Amino acid sequence: MKSFRRVLLGKPKDPLDPHVFHQISLIAFLAWVGLGADGLSSSAYGPEEAYLALGQHVLLAMPLAILMALTVFIISASYSQIIELFPTGGGGYLVATKLLGPKVGLASGCALVVDYMLTITISVASGADSIFSFLPPSFQVGKLGVEFLFIFLLIYLNLRGTKESVVFLLPIFLSFVALHILAIGLGILPNAQSLPELTASTYRETVGDIQGLGLWTTLFIILHAYSLGGGTYTGIEAVSNGLQVLREPRVQTGKKTMTYMAVSLAFTASGLLLCYLLNQVVHQPGKTLNASLLEKIYGGFFSGDGMIYTMVVATLLSEAALLLVAAQTGFIDGPRVLSNMAIDSWVPHRFSHLSDHLVTRYGIWFMGVASLAFLIYTGGDVRLLVVMYSINVFLTFTLSQLGMCRHWWDVRKHHGGWLPRFALNGVGLLLTATILVVTLVFKFAEGGWVTAAVTSLFIVLCYIVNAHYENVRSALKRLDETLINIPFRPDLNPVPARDRNAATAVVVVRAFDGIGIHTLLNIQRLFPNHFKNVVFISIGVIDSSQFKGTAEIHNLRKRTEENLQSYVEFANCLGWYAESRYSLGIDLMAELEKLCKEVAREFPRAVFFAGKLIFERETFFTNVLHNQTPYTLQRKLQFDGLQTFILPIRVYTPQAAAA
Repeated sequence: MKSFRRVLLGKPKDPLDPHVFHQISLIAFLAWVGLGADGLSSSAYGPEEAYLALGQHVLLAMPLAILMALTVFIISASYSQIIELFPTGGGGYLVATKLLGPKVGLASGCALVVDYMLTITISVASGADSIFSFLPPSFQVGKLGVEFLFIFLLIYLNLRGTKESVVFLLPIFLSFVALHILAIGLGILPNAQSLPELTASTYRETVGDIQGLGLWTTLFIILHAYSLGGGTYTGIEAVSNGLQVLREPRVQTGKKTMTYMAVSLAFTASGLLLCYLLNQVVHQPGKTLNASLLEKIYGGFFSGDGMIYTMVVATLLSEAALLLVAAQTGFIDGPRVLSNMAIDSWVPHRFSHLSDHLVTRYGIWFMGVASLAFLIYTGGDVRLLVVMYSINVFLTFTLSQLGMCRHWWDVRKHHGGWLPRFALNGVGLLLTATILVVTLVFKFAEGGWVTAAVTSLFIVLCYIVNAHYENVRSALKRLDETLINIPFRPDLNPVPARDRNAATAVVVVRAFDGIGIHTLLNIQRLFPNHFKNVVFISIGVIDSSQFKGTAEIHNLRKRTEENLQSYVEFANCLGWYAESRYSLGIDLMAELEKLCKEVAREFPRAVFFAGKLIFERETFFTNVLHNQTPYTLQRKLQFDGLQTFILPIRVYTPQAAAA
């Protein structure tokens, strides 16, 4: 089984290797591929939605293209400021939590997670649309099945590791960039001489619309198209969310990646919008606007139907493939947001655990399964997904910009250059809030309500999870206050000499807390004067909160050693000889099993003990939110002939504790 898993997922990585951070981190160029693809790929559906929303007023596409490019640069610049202020990553969740409060941060985090679920869904669905645009209509029945296969492929790639998945997808990204530069160039340059006349026509039509329809109606048409094209700007926040995967120095790497993303997205999105206008592209059933555009562009440049078809297919395939790369962003950043929320106890703590390939596998599976659910609900309808997708994107954008505005206002007396930064985030706030409000108002009944409902339900579930963790934390705090404060009396009992053949109690502990002390005192009560030695075993679990650099690993090692030393001193006071063993790792059970077997070889009469929380009322949440490590360890050691006892530790609800 292990050899098959290694063949399937590759060789595990050692989190204690000092070079591992360099090996798995991304330089700016690779980060542009892995994180910037989400933004760049949105050109496959964002400009199309904006252009179609103009209806008969297609000449307004020219000012819309300029406004679109400006928006990309403004949002990108404002997120560069977020990268400077929050160099450890976290993006919208961390910004809202730190600058606007935990509750606002929760809303932003939930919106981000749902957004990344939809990132995967819309990228895969839009990619399939591009592929099926040049296939016979009879093939449409298999589109949903192909989309399912794409999502499972991405789950598999991401379980192998972040950098591995990005490197695998690099040729796809480069082919998209090259072919779209060629297509946009061929779509604009031959028609460049008509741009002055087109500009004049745009001006005349705009003036005519203002006179005939009124100023506000004309502004509404532009604003409506601008807002429905909001999918174009999605993915810009990905770099600030995923800074942990970037090569040091992360701030400089992140800002360079943002520059690559902004330039490429502004060129592609605005260029396509201009190409639609210059080539008079109209919507054709069963085809994307890009497919229709490419047929016109290559038809006027290449001779021969075979060559034209080949170029159209190659470009659409690169677009479809890039959309799969864009789905990668959901698998990189979604689990990282979940991991940050798990550290703050909003979601189950297991979402912060790393696999042996140093990825948060629970988060990857969660994002993949959730995106499949959205795919089933929408049937892969890209127009519906764009609406669902855009709402949470711009909710997070708006909260992030608001938080940054508040920050610059609070530090204005101490930061000399606060005003330009405040103005930049203020403009970003105005743009993103406008798109959010317009999308919600006009598209709420057309799918927006689904996103709002799912996000609201997610927030409610997070509150329930957090309340449970807080209740348990309060109960354990009372236990800690009762037991840890027992005074140390070194002179109470003499400490015997080490006797490896004597009866030995091996106690599995975490931090120096009431659970461990309770377990130790129960051993003394249940087996008076039987055990002469006590060995404490602890695993320093390297999760996503520690796996950020060598300094965090060093701090984890130091905390583990200090906790074990406290247990040893406490056991000495009770008259036992005591020592400790520990290791650092990402797989708690594997490390525990290895240490227990080592201690059993050293102390032949060892008996193992572990404390287990027992709740007054077992519920779905008590089973899901707390691991079953003691039972799993007991089962594994039992088949190796090692006796293990699980000592219950009662956890009362606040009401029962008060009674």
